Amino acid sequence: MSEKIKTILRKFLIIAFSFVVAGTSSGYSSDIGTKVGGNDGVVDFVHSLDDYVPAKNRYNFYFTYKIVHPWWDAVALGMEDAQKKYLEKGVVITYEYMAPDAASYEDQTKRLLKAQEGDYDVIGVDVADEEKISPVLDKMVASGKKVMTFSSSDAAPNCKRIAYVGNTHNYQDGADLTEALCKKLGYKGKIGILVGSHGAPCHEDRADGAKDTIAKYQNMKIVAVEYDMDSIDLAYELTKKMLKDNPDIAGFICCNMSNPVGTARAVTELGSKAVIVGMDHDQEALHYLKDGIIYCLGVQDCYSIGFDTLQVAVKIADGNLPGDLFQDKTDESTTIIYQEDAESMLEVLYGDVSQ
Repeated sequence: MSEKIKTILRKFLIIAFSFVVAGTSSGYSSDIGTKVGGNDGVVDFVHSLDDYVPAKNRYNFYFTYKIVHPWWDAVALGMEDAQKKYLEKGVVITYEYMAPDAASYEDQTKRLLKAQEGDYDVIGVDVADEEKISPVLDKMVASGKKVMTFSSSDAAPNCKRIAYVGNTHNYQDGADLTEALCKKLGYKGKIGILVGSHGAPCHEDRADGAKDTIAKYQNMKIVAVEYDMDSIDLAYELTKKMLKDNPDIAGFICCNMSNPVGTARAVTELGSKAVIVGMDHDQEALHYLKDGIIYCLGVQDCYSIGFDTLQVAVKIADGNLPGDLFQDKTDESTTIIYQEDAESMLEVLYGDVSQ
């Protein structure tokens, strides 16, 4: 993550904390959106370390994820907060936090194999391709490495990774967003889906939830499913192609943080009335939500993912296994937000105040 992005995101965090001081129980107002998780707000910026006493006073971790993107920068902020709180207790944590510019299981495999040669207490990965990466993790565990998964994509169900911290309900997120779309459209119309990266569990699971929901309604039909590889520009081009092939598309389901932006750009440019639902908190997407071009967004609590990942990594490094200290899967929340929520979200996350 670049220093410029870190500086900007820290400014966002200061703004978010000002909302907490003003009387909310978490980073956002507790009445925003429809909850699909356990927290009171959309994102919880206020965290404390639990009562676990680390066995060492120094740890070194390695984390890699799917692609360089602001979504994972938000996860990094939670990690940095946990790192600071451990330091206040006399525990020094260092970690690598790296990813490629384009999602690739080949690249991720190389990074993991290289990390295996390093002196890391725990190696963590946001899985780029469940089928391809899970066997790599199994071999690493078999060789004695402590491996966890985190963020938005876990490994295969039978993978030997020690634990996962992140979104455990991607299928349901896709289903919930699609149900909101179906209701908005009166349960009829043609639908296009933009998935994201091939093989990425979170993207594929959301798309599966969307497909199964559409299948319940006889007057709704999926006319195109495209993979934009987490690229706004590619999502834009693919959406234009879908609309050219099917000018009467009534709605789009977007399964990552990039494609709602690309889709909204295309819909706006072509003058389509298609309804868009999608994922997460991109600033441009929130503006499209505010303007009514995007109907709703499912926002994940990235900050909590990062904070909890570091806590679980410390426990794994000390030789603990899932049980009383941490779960096999630590679930983080998703909140569906609508047009009326956009302005406050822009202010909290980006200091973006309308004049």
